[in-house]
Amino acid sequence: MNATDETVDVCNSLLRGEISAVETYVQAIKNLDDASNNDFLEQIRFDHESNAAALRAIVLEANGVPSTSSGPWGGFAKVVEGAATLIGETPALMVLRQGEEHGIDVYNDALANPNVSDTLKKLIHEELLPSLNDHLIDLKSLIDDANKT
Repeated sequence: MNATDETVDVCNSLLRGEISAVETYVQAIKNLDDASNNDFLEQIRFDHESNAAALRAIVLEANGVPSTSSGPWGGFAKVVEGAATLIGETPALMVLRQGEEHGIDVYNDALANPNVSDTLKKLIHEELLPSLNDHLIDLKSLIDDANKT
């Protein structure tokens, strides 16, 4: 496998994670009781859509075929839906936070991969990781607020 192929494979894996994140936030917005959180969650969902678009562009630039579904990550949305329904809002928000933390780990793994293109690494470093770090801050705030009530 050459570096371009590896970049496309890694990029598509990251893309599937972003598609799953979008699906997960759609479920969270639909199922969480506190509508005041929806603005935060909608912004995070939008950020994941933007991240997915940027990853698609890199795949296309490398003459690859972008993933169109979340693949095995799609089940994560069901976990959030179930958590919100069965165990309440704070645990569901904690699951969302864990998803963001996992995303950060996956992006850091891609940064450490010597066969990933500098273009993808620059995108991860300058846009994708900062976005996920911001999400963690927002989710921590929502969790803290939910725990006060």
